[in-house]
Amino acid sequence: MSMPQERIYTSEDYWNLPEGQRAELIDGKLYAMAPPNRTHQKILGALYSTIFNHIKHNKGTCEVYPAPFAVNLNTNDKIWVEPDISVICDQNKLSDRGCEGAPDWIIEIVSPSNSRMDFAVKLFKYRTAGVREYWIINPMKKVVQTYVFEDEEDANMYSFDDEISVFIFDGLTITISDLL
Repeated sequence: MSMPQERIYTSEDYWNLPEGQRAELIDGKLYAMAPPNRTHQKILGALYSTIFNHIKHNKGTCEVYPAPFAVNLNTNDKIWVEPDISVICDQNKLSDRGCEGAPDWIIEIVSPSNSRMDFAVKLFKYRTAGVREYWIINPMKKVVQTYVFEDEEDANMYSFDDEISVFIFDGLTITISDLL
């Protein structure tokens, strides 16, 4: 849900939000973020752990961050998002504030209040910013929509019981129902 707009908001407004207030800045608008529910957090924790352990086991150089973690998607003053999970393989994009540029892989876990944002607005923003892989996990419908934006775009829908191959990591497959 968009917060009341009286002007165009910038990075300065985003970084000066009151302590504890979470929002995303997209094209000069601030969008309030509701606290996640227990199922959301359970999926988030399990996915983070799975991805972290895969990277560590394979001595990878990518880093994985769970929300809240700020991503300045286009390295400009107009878009700061907080994906549920961000995987960044280019260490030069990491700063004390978060990620400056598009992560390689973003995962969003849908809540009833944010599905339009994840399936429309963020899908477009992530694709055009250079994100390589994007997953939208819908706990209410128990489905995962995956997008690969490399060369030829690829989009697939999976159930929580399906084994999903991770595009950016050879050898990593995830079955959501196994994590719960």
